[in-house]
Amino acid sequence: MNGWNGTILRVDLTAGTSYREEVPPLLLEEYLGGRGLGVRLMRDHYHLDPSDPAMPLIFAVGPLCGTPAPASALLSVVSRSPLTGTIFDCSAGGSFAWQLKGAGLDALFITGRSSSPVILTVAPGAVEILPALPLWGCDIPTTVAALEERGSVAAIGPAGENGVLFANIMMGEGNSVGRGGLGAVMGSKNLKAVTVSGVGKTGIADPALFEKARQDIMRLFKASPLIFGPLGLSEFGTPMLVDLIAGLRMAPTENFRKTCFEHSANYSAPAIKNIYRAKKEGCCDCPIQCKKTSESGNPLPEYETIAGFGALNNIDSLQTIITANDLCNKLGMDSITAAATLSAWGEIKGAFPSAGEIPGLLNDIALRQRDGETLSLGSRRLAEKLGRPELSMSVKSLELPGYDPRGAYGMALSYCTSNRGGCHLSAYPVSHEILRKPVPTDRFSFSGKARIISIAEETNAAVDSLAACRFALFGASLEEYAELLTAVTGVAYSPQRLSAIGRRIVLTERFYNCANGFSRTDDILPERFFTESGSSGDGINIPPIGRTRFEEELDKYYHIRSLNRDGCFDDKNFMGGQP
Repeated sequence: MNGWNGTILRVDLTAGTSYREEVPPLLLEEYLGGRGLGVRLMRDHYHLDPSDPAMPLIFAVGPLCGTPAPASALLSVVSRSPLTGTIFDCSAGGSFAWQLKGAGLDALFITGRSSSPVILTVAPGAVEILPALPLWGCDIPTTVAALEERGSVAAIGPAGENGVLFANIMMGEGNSVGRGGLGAVMGSKNLKAVTVSGVGKTGIADPALFEKARQDIMRLFKASPLIFGPLGLSEFGTPMLVDLIAGLRMAPTENFRKTCFEHSANYSAPAIKNIYRAKKEGCCDCPIQCKKTSESGNPLPEYETIAGFGALNNIDSLQTIITANDLCNKLGMDSITAAATLSAWGEIKGAFPSAGEIPGLLNDIALRQRDGETLSLGSRRLAEKLGRPELSMSVKSLELPGYDPRGAYGMALSYCTSNRGGCHLSAYPVSHEILRKPVPTDRFSFSGKARIISIAEETNAAVDSLAACRFALFGASLEEYAELLTAVTGVAYSPQRLSAIGRRIVLTERFYNCANGFSRTDDILPERFFTESGSSGDGINIPPIGRTRFEEELDKYYHIRSLNRDGCFDDKNFMGGQP
């Protein structure tokens, strides 16, 4: 078998046992790996509470991992989110995916709960569950430094140990399995860290076709101004979006009360590069190098973190944003939800946290002490507890990131249809509503958006399952990656087949969510976006979103997905016809 190892490692932390299991080739061919394989492996477990010891935490790699395929050194972590209750996947780059693949695995399937803190170490032919009590309570850098001789490290910090509902899992290089609280799932298992070492190579069925496809992708990357242009990802990383989003007057400000922040230039991409002498970094062998680090090697924040700890909280200090990002990475929690929860809290109190208060509040959240106890619940539960539920800017309890939906109606729809919750990455409409030149005027129209979002969701689900980087689609397409996948596996794939696989994955996730009680009532934006205007100016008008047109386009989306008016399935045997 080329591309896949055909093996899952199943670990039961309660019993302290592990065994390797063969994966049926049909499952690999029809779900690929990464997100798709992880979602399929949840079939018998999706109904469990996230804190149930039997709830799996799944690390899954894709068939392109371990080859020179461009931008393909990612993995997905899949479970059920304690923050949202939805089926949840997060992808992350770094060396962990390569090491897992090199250890002869397609997925690591962890269940159970250890009676005391442990570390799971995986190597070819060897699995150990070791005591971790000396590391319990340590931050991420301390944990990684203590374990890096064992291979690549994925670890939780104090936030995951203490059950913060938006705790994340950090990779040793600083990449984050960021959203949805999967670090809390890991913490509930008393699992401090996973280390993996592997040296195996991924076989390629057709080296000549592979090299042709690889060169085609590289040519497209190099021709893309979004990737290698003077203002592109390679040069500035995602902070390149700060000035663009500000200029479009869709920068979430003061808990989305406004959409323009007059001091955003203080933390623009050029400001970060000039002040911190930003250096290019990236995932294993990735040519894009979109990650940026300071001269000392510390990861610099992504756009969404900058937007959250900047305008969203009415803070104009770049140093505060950098400090907040460092603390979230060290303590192990999602910077997007952390910032959005502080913002909701600030509006409820009538005063947003000052720059000087942010570090202390983040520490208190991770330790669940003082105000941090309530803040650790995320914005929805916090707002409900304080009697102002309407001030949580979230969908399905997942806080919205740095793109105000009043400024791009495809984004508005995609926040609601996303199976994860209020996520910009499920369809990533940024690419066709914001990043095209000139910026399309139809960003203020719902016309055709249901079709666009459904296609984009399927494309991204397939890419997540390969598992490749979303940014690859700024240059290449499913056509090139289908050829690359065919070359690696020896199995014939077309763009149409990959899209069909993506559709299967998206519908499977929605089936799980519907079975767990989600419906149309959850596919809705906070009321603010339908009743309040954004910050109009500079010739741009930001009105409230029209509720009638939103509902009509949501109906169209359901029709495209063959769902009923409640957004669910009439066919209760939906899963019966799937591999």
